[in-house]
Amino acid sequence: MAKIPLDPIANADQTDVCLPQPILLRLSPDSARRLAGILKAMGHPVRLQIMDILSRGGGQMCVCDLEQYFDLTQPTISHHLKVLRAEGLIDAEQKGLWIYYHVRASALKAMRALLLSFGGNEDG
Repeated sequence: MAKIPLDPIANADQTDVCLPQPILLRLSPDSARRLAGILKAMGHPVRLQIMDILSRGGGQMCVCDLEQYFDLTQPTISHHLKVLRAEGLIDAEQKGLWIYYHVRASALKAMRALLLSFGGNEDG
């Protein structure tokens, strides 16, 4: 019975490679960590809905404006806004007692560019 090597990759011939050329990484480790944080923030259904509402809201909205769309308490909505803000997806401006939130256009452009880079720009 022939012995099977414990680490076949270590014993493989270097010319036995599937890809003719190595693929260069487009994302640095820091960029990958940053984008993973953004995608994690966007991975919650309520936060996706908040981003959608804010991106179509025609300007700035406060928590009291957002409450009507959800069966959630104001503190829960504020938590979701805090997560989105921490990742740089939205920004806020205080006017008197109220804080108004809006989507950062540059964040949306960066996310769109990233997603399009994964599959090409077939849909425009």
